[in-house]
Amino acid sequence: MIRTRVYRDGVCSAEDFDPKKISDYLGDSENVVWLDVCEPKENEFALIAEEFALNPLAVEDALQGRQRPKLDHYSDHLFISLYDVELDQASGALTSSELAVFVSPRYLITVRQDRHFPIEEVVQRWDGAHHLAKHGSGFLLWGLLDVVVDGHFDAVQLLDDEIEGLEDILFDDKPHGSEVQRRSFELRKSLVVLRRVVLPTREVVSALMRREMDLVDETLMPYYQDVYDHVLRAADWTDSLRDLVSTILETYLTIQGNKLNEIVKAITSWAAIAALPTIITGYYGMNVRLFPGANTLAGGIVAIVLMVLGVGFLYVTFKRRDWL
Repeated sequence: MIRTRVYRDGVCSAEDFDPKKISDYLGDSENVVWLDVCEPKENEFALIAEEFALNPLAVEDALQGRQRPKLDHYSDHLFISLYDVELDQASGALTSSELAVFVSPRYLITVRQDRHFPIEEVVQRWDGAHHLAKHGSGFLLWGLLDVVVDGHFDAVQLLDDEIEGLEDILFDDKPHGSEVQRRSFELRKSLVVLRRVVLPTREVVSALMRREMDLVDETLMPYYQDVYDHVLRAADWTDSLRDLVSTILETYLTIQGNKLNEIVKAITSWAAIAALPTIITGYYGMNVRLFPGANTLAGGIVAIVLMVLGVGFLYVTFKRRDWL
């Protein structure tokens, strides 16, 4: 799957044209070309790499995938690796889609490893800010980064909502079994994955703001600064949520330990209460009748009174000490 666009004088002058015409458009220095390739095969992408004179090392990274978010400098272009993320709220798992980007003042090439990357959102972002299109490939790269970082920020917000849900059931009287532990583990694992994506992306945006290859001019700088602010907030928020999940799990274990202590106190108290009647009835049930009132109604009444008074005394005592 290949998509194409060409911008000239800040206007999209052609779209979805035959890739064979790329050479013609690149021949005009006023044109900026966008080429999007999804799930390319090595032999197919070799033609594109030759057309744009892409560095073989960058091409290898783009085709093999599983790169960390990074920015590599080559003689006439940059290679950028990015990840879009999406949270499955049902399971708490975080999925990612890798994107390789080749960018120079004359073109922007995006290589998607799968179809999950929201390339349509990127196109809509470009169309929504068409007044910036005259700034060339720097504008195209900004729209791409803005969508990617917004995805990171949305994932962090969803994770925050899920963690708030954990906080709500933390002190709930209803039993939740291992739900809190399982959910905490899943969310923490997702936060670790997200942190591995967000932190390097912050460095990528920061490097681009240093006016690398003159891609970011004075007009685009505030837009890149806004993207950097979002990715910085996402990184800080991710670290805060990791600590919060750990705190929630520790609090849950502490609560369970306290509940266990309460249960043990209650069981011990009731066992003590039950032991008193057992002692009295055992004493009065001895074969040797050495106590007053043996084998009489009065003796039975005394035994019952002693049991009632003893049980009542123990119950009140344990209740006052908050053991029951």
